[in-house]
Amino acid sequence: MKKFISWNVNGIRACIKKDFYNSFAMLDADIFCLQETKVSEGQVELDLPGYYQYWNYAEKKGYSGTAIFTKEEPISVTYGLGIEEHDHEGRVITAEFEDYYFITVYVPNSKDGLARLDYRMVWEDDFLAYIQKLNEKKPVIYCGDLNVAHKEIDLKNPATNHSNPGFTDEERAKFTAVTEGGFTDSFRHFYPDLTDAYSWWSYRFQSRERNTGWRIDYFVVSDKIKGKMIDAKIHSGVFGSDHCPVELDIDL
Repeated sequence: MKKFISWNVNGIRACIKKDFYNSFAMLDADIFCLQETKVSEGQVELDLPGYYQYWNYAEKKGYSGTAIFTKEEPISVTYGLGIEEHDHEGRVITAEFEDYYFITVYVPNSKDGLARLDYRMVWEDDFLAYIQKLNEKKPVIYCGDLNVAHKEIDLKNPATNHSNPGFTDEERAKFTAVTEGGFTDSFRHFYPDLTDAYSWWSYRFQSRERNTGWRIDYFVVSDKIKGKMIDAKIHSGVFGSDHCPVELDIDL
């Protein structure tokens, strides 16, 4: 069995001060992914014996960024989508293994007033095309902060959020296109009706204490290998960020 973990750390330097190393050791993943690292090259060096480390940094300082830490060395690693418009923000890392592709992704936020929604729509189409092309060669597993709560069950207050970033009809439809385009939302595969299961909580209004959250962190698996999935988990008891880690267990 392989155990994969994904975590939006909302700044790895801040997360290190909030017990990151203990959480990392406790979760003990075969592949551990980060999003929103918020560092530039050389600003942080993680001491993670036994792991190969791959980082994709945003050009803008203190912004975005992703990382993959893996016990098994990949055959190859690529950064970005290979599309100039999208590849300045450190949002994608793809690791190729013998039997599958593994991707960590930090999907652009549509921002207040949906200022970036139009860009987000282009991104979504290009990312789906990217994973579908890879999926023709080998099955794909991707994870990360996808900045969308897909269904009403995936956030505490759907009624008041329909025009807010992360729950617009447009964003939700793009994720539906993924699930209808050869991929499975691993958590909902196992827990289709489970309520109050969230991975992100605002720092405001005691949202985490009250569990007023959103499920916006995912593992998405190629339908070709969805039968190999064993379980999906949300580690809501792990602190250090406004997101918590999510997990996929799969027999590869």
